[in-house]
Amino acid sequence: MSGKRVLSPARKAVNSLKWAVAVPVLLLFGAGVAQWVTLLGVVVVLAVVAVATCLVGGVWHRAGAATLAAVAGFALTLFAGPAVYEGYMRTVGEPVDVVVVDVVDLHRKHGADMMCSIRELGGEQRTFEVSQMQNCFGQAKKGDRIVVREDPLGLLDPWLPYGSEDQDTSEITVVTTIGLTLVVGASVFYGGQRRRDG
Repeated sequence: MSGKRVLSPARKAVNSLKWAVAVPVLLLFGAGVAQWVTLLGVVVVLAVVAVATCLVGGVWHRAGAATLAAVAGFALTLFAGPAVYEGYMRTVGEPVDVVVVDVVDLHRKHGADMMCSIRELGGEQRTFEVSQMQNCFGQAKKGDRIVVREDPLGLLDPWLPYGSEDQDTSEITVVTTIGLTLVVGASVFYGGQRRRDG
């Protein structure tokens, strides 16, 4: 008789479901944190992927499910970060009138890297440097007056609106995020349900 405790089917399902919910939720949390403090968000994501991979692949002995959960988990964070940021700013961001002070294309090694300098027209007249992470893609030109969304908590940089000729890709990003969240959760759940002893 082995000393291992065998879970009943109901307990196994509940245990698998807990992990299947916790892993994607923590990955979404890490992706959101990365929009504020990149290094901290990356650490959270790497820790969650490592734990999920060790659990599903090592403890439950389901290497295929572990691989799928890890790959989908990394892809999830790439889409979830911008989706969380944009959703947050569109929902609770405060509209603020600004003037575009400058738009610079830094031409990095791997292509264009836009940087927009904007200044508030009222209030404190603060100036912000925003990048493509904040939706600066050259849709506004120097001297343009636009309305941006500012974080009421002051933690995130302002979000620039899409230009009139720009394609709004937020719907694609959200759908992809939801799909990858389901893939991660399903992979972990499957690994838990089909776990092998020893």
